[in-house]
This record gives sequence, structure tokens and C-alpha cells, in this order.
Amino acid sequence: MTPVCQRNRGIALLHGYRDSRRQEMEEELKRILAIALKHHVTDIHLNLMEDDRLRIEMRVDGVIRKVRSAEEDGRFFRYLMYRANLDLSNSMIPQTGRFETEVDGKKLALRFALVSSYHVTCGVIRILNSHGAITTDMLSSDPEQNAYFRSICTHRSGLFVFSGPTGSGKTTTLYTILNEVTGKKIFSLEDPVEIYSEKYVQLSVNDKAHLSYADGIRQLMRHDPDIVMIGEIRDEPAAQMAVRCALTGHLVVTSLHAGSCISAIDRLLDLGVAKLQLQDVLRSISCQRLYASDHGKKIGVYELMDRKEVDYYFTHQHTSPSFRTLQEQILLAAERGAVSLAEASQDLD
Repeated sequence: MTPVCQRNRGIALLHGYRDSRRQEMEEELKRILAIALKHHVTDIHLNLMEDDRLRIEMRVDGVIRKVRSAEEDGRFFRYLMYRANLDLSNSMIPQTGRFETEVDGKKLALRFALVSSYHVTCGVIRILNSHGAITTDMLSSDPEQNAYFRSICTHRSGLFVFSGPTGSGKTTTLYTILNEVTGKKIFSLEDPVEIYSEKYVQLSVNDKAHLSYADGIRQLMRHDPDIVMIGEIRDEPAAQMAVRCALTGHLVVTSLHAGSCISAIDRLLDLGVAKLQLQDVLRSISCQRLYASDHGKKIGVYELMDRKEVDYYFTHQHTSPSFRTLQEQILLAAERGAVSLAEASQDLD
């Protein structure tokens, strides 16, 4: 489809949403979201084909399943673009937007991101607050780990890193910890802001305004924060600025894509962080997964290196005998009845 045709379709669509058609598509969206909530799904995948067919899928119990939709065509996809305030005239560029809706009396914050190839346009709806309000006591089935998470923001300085793959609950862990902090000045820098909070100042990375992670951290430092939350370390400037922020006496919490605590440390070193500086500021690092129990409730399982374990690793280049790997933590969580081994089996190989 040519850009002109795409633009004309977008304009026509905007006018069409003023009538009952908009209500129909909103109801269809709510129906799909209700299915996702029922199955504890946070990501809904949409693939728009060249012939305007739309395939809607979600990952349930680790398996991608098709969602039977009455609106399986491109109009529903473009409606999502409209709701997320994306550019309907140019779906060939990667875009991300945010909007809200209500399902069964619950207000949901949604992020819609799309990327296109020559033959398919892929979109993902992320339900940002599907878990509802949780506390640190609900993060893990291990009370000692939860107590440790509560203690993080009592520190005056240092770098605390939460790692894991996409969809493992890293952002939820960060928000939960920060939401229980009182009496401290907190700033966050995110891309984008996922869940709004009145407890701290939230800034969104904005490439158009030339506000990158590195530039944003520089700006935050001028406001005398007690705690700085960096949504995700993705590149060398962000990694080095996060460490520099911690070196100047600030408490920094952040997330990172990595499969284990050790690989997260290696990732930071690969991003140009000096080993001696990292050893100086790194207070703890965790790697997590999110699993459902046999009752359907989801809970985090954490591989955790505290300051003592971090120092041991840097000194000996391997973990201590008392360190528990993610696989060991999964088995312990299963013994407590907190997670289903069937769902966690992929991480036990």
C-alpha cells in the first residue's frame, strides 16, 4: 500500500470512529483484554497481513494461541493505532503509544507498539498493570528475599540491578519497591513511562526532544534526587551514566535484559563499565522469571546476589558455595507450592 493510500485510509478511519463503529471496536478490544486477564496474559500479539487479514494471538502457558476475533481485519489494527495516538499515515516506521480502557470495572493501562516488514505489520498490546496493586511481600514466595527487596531503598547509595528476559516482571518489581518508599525524593527515567505514580517524578525518554537515557540522567542529577530509577539500561552511555550517578552518592535502581546474574554483570562490562567502578557501586543484582502456580496466580522467582555475593564473585570469578542459582530457586519455590514445575520446566534444562 502506498503512503498516500495509507494516509487516506487513516483520515477516513478517523472520521469513521465518530459513529457506532468506534463503540463496536472498543467492545472487541475489551473482549480480547478480558480473555488475556483470565489467562494472566500481559502481551497480545497482532499480525496484519498484506491482504488486510489480522491474526491475533497470545501466549498462554508458554504456548502461542490464536484468539478468535469477530474483527479479524485491518480496521481493528488501525483502531488500536488511533487509540494509541500513532501516525496512521505511516505504519512503516516503528511506533509506540499508550492509552487506557476499562474492563469489568478495572482501569487498564495499555501500551501498543508496532513494527513493519514488507509483508506483515506486527503489533503488541502490553497490559501494563494487569497484576493490580501488589506489595513487596507478594513479589516472591521467599520471605527472606521479600525482606531484602524492602531494604533496598533504605540504602543511601549504590547500584541495584534487576535483570531477566522480556515479560519476566522486572518493571513490576521496580515499581513495587519504589511505591513503598516514603520521605525520599525519587525521579524515574523510562522509555516509555509504563505505570504512572504520584509518589515520584517520572520522565519519559524522548528522541524527538533529544532526551536520551544518558541526557535524562544528567538532567535528573541537577534536582538533588535521593533515588534514581532508570527504566532499562540499553546502551553504553546509559550504563556508564548509571554507574557515574551511583558513584556520586545516589541510590540507583534499574533493569537489564540478561538470563542470569552473572550474565548481567558481563553485560554491564560489555557496555563499557570499568570493572573496578562496577565492583565499587554494585550493591546487588537479581535475575527473575515469572511463573504461574497450579492455582493460576503468578509470582516471581529470583536468583539473587547481595553485596557479599557480588564481592565474592569479583574476587574469585565464580559464585560462593552458598549461592542459589535460578534453577535451585525454582525448585524451592515449587516445594513451597508457589510455582508449577510444568510451566517452569523450560528454565530447568
